Amino acid sequence: MRLEKCWFCSSTVYPGHGIQFVRNDAKVFRFCRSKCHKNFKMKRNPRKVKWTKAYRRLHGKDMTQDSTFEFERKRNRPERYDRNVTENTLAAIKKITKVRSERESKHIEKRLSTNKKKSLVEAKRSLEQDISLIQAPEGIRTLQQKQKVKVKAPVAETAAMEE
Repeated sequence: MRLEKCWFCSSTVYPGHGIQFVRNDAKVFRFCRSKCHKNFKMKRNPRKVKWTKAYRRLHGKDMTQDSTFEFERKRNRPERYDRNVTENTLAAIKKITKVRSERESKHIEKRLSTNKKKSLVEAKRSLEQDISLIQAPEGIRTLQQKQKVKVKAPVAETAAMEE
């Protein structure tokens, strides 16, 4: 069973599914659904359409380089069936998917940490600017009174003015 990749969105196309388009120069384009096929016919660039893998990778939303991607490569060499090799392969696939999911979650956390810092700074700034909305008027008055500094006028100047 051969699993192909959609030319537009890079998702898997299972046998019996999707659409195949063959250009005049014998280049074959496979699409997973009519949405991808229609976008291809409209000559849209997959790197500019937000829901495609190409866009997500280009804009740093998905991992682009990882050693686990090497296992996904296409191999055209047929292998003779061996039960032990098959068992080992299935066990390796489980381990690889676990490692990949952990790395993806770390990638997402790293991406979102910068947004957390920015949102925290913005929240502090808005809190400082709009403190009057949060504090009661009595609290504001006490703060203003604490901030005011009373300065006593020198006695010598007042006596000179009276003369």
